[in-house]
Amino acid sequence: MRIIILGCGRAGSTLATLASEAGHEVTIVDRDRGSFRRLGPAFSGRTVVGLGIDEDVLTEAGIQRADVFVAVTSGDNSNLMAAQCARVRFNVPKVIARVYDPIRAQAYAELGVDTYCSTTLGASILFNFALDRPFEPVDAHVRRAKRPPAG
Repeated sequence: MRIIILGCGRAGSTLATLASEAGHEVTIVDRDRGSFRRLGPAFSGRTVVGLGIDEDVLTEAGIQRADVFVAVTSGDNSNLMAAQCARVRFNVPKVIARVYDPIRAQAYAELGVDTYCSTTLGASILFNFALDRPFEPVDAHVRRAKRPPAG
């Protein structure tokens, strides 16, 4: 599978390394070249320096052939813009965006982008841990985009 990840912070670099170790073709994009130092020696993918909302940068990353695009920068707006570009302009089959603002997660889904909200996910894990309960997933963590029926 060809995966493009936008954002080489802690989440992006970890995801890139995991996907690379699993044998996927991974390209990670970040505007700061120094961010790539987070990638471990097991990472065998490509790195591209640039803004993930720039179509030329996405093209250099190989988005025309991507099976999956994941936006995990620190900015909700950047993630939404890049995800929308990947979905609408380049027709990437699977687009996922991290969002910190729980209210925005619904808006992303309505625009056709799968999201996960790390804020509600983390709060739920902590809440269950504090009550000595096993983790119970809540729909607010992951919002699936509403897609028209196939056919």
